[in-house]
Amino acid sequence: MSTNFETIKFEKNGDFAVLTINREKSLNALNSQVHMELKDLLSVLKENVDGIKGMILTGAGEKAFIAGADIVEMTDMTSDEAYDFATLGQENTLLMEELPFPVIACVNGFALGGGCEMAMSCDFIYATETAVFGQPEVKLGLIPGFGGTQRLAKLVGRNKAKEILYTGRNIKIDEAKDMGLVVKSFSSIEDMMNAANETLTKISHNSPLAVALSKHVMNTGNDLTVSEGLEVEAKYFGEIFSSYDMKEGTKAFVEKRRAEFKGK
Repeated sequence: MSTNFETIKFEKNGDFAVLTINREKSLNALNSQVHMELKDLLSVLKENVDGIKGMILTGAGEKAFIAGADIVEMTDMTSDEAYDFATLGQENTLLMEELPFPVIACVNGFALGGGCEMAMSCDFIYATETAVFGQPEVKLGLIPGFGGTQRLAKLVGRNKAKEILYTGRNIKIDEAKDMGLVVKSFSSIEDMMNAANETLTKISHNSPLAVALSKHVMNTGNDLTVSEGLEVEAKYFGEIFSSYDMKEGTKAFVEKRRAEFKGK
């Protein structure tokens, strides 16, 4: 896998990886180059040939996770260019959702606009007490373009999402936790990153196949009725019975030993 990127940094350490948006001087704002490099990387990671068991998404520096899309680049875009920019960003958030392993967004500082949208495409969000979330696009005469109108409502409820989107206001950490946008908060970046690694380690002790299928079924069911989602759940519940991991896991339980999963 090529890791020769200019605007992102990808580091793999054992079973886990850290993906960093690396434009600290621009508060990690998302421009076309960031999105193209993300697409190249995420498309490869989706196949997971290296057997990654978990990943952290974060931003360089201490001021911002991702402050938003790059307004300087957007200012002179035509309608067609803006459409292409939005669909590229949406493709990356979908790729992030479709990765066959858990992804934790570790947010410090600003996660506004495209930053909030990227964080929401991860499986869940950890944040420091200085984190600030929001979708301020309406203040610029814009609307969210990387999935904010869709994911925010599913995470915090339709009416709450409308209030946030229409006002464009910032959301500080206590409110972000209360509404379920953030799972846990921490006093420092170091504590947050350590906690994320501990969580990924706990997850890695489970069947990688079962975790991947749980993620797939939950994401698929998000756009279905409950009855349709239950059909998807039953389908994969049945299919996993033919896997090595299911046979090993149940056998290990009966034999009162730790299972040795292989992810297949």
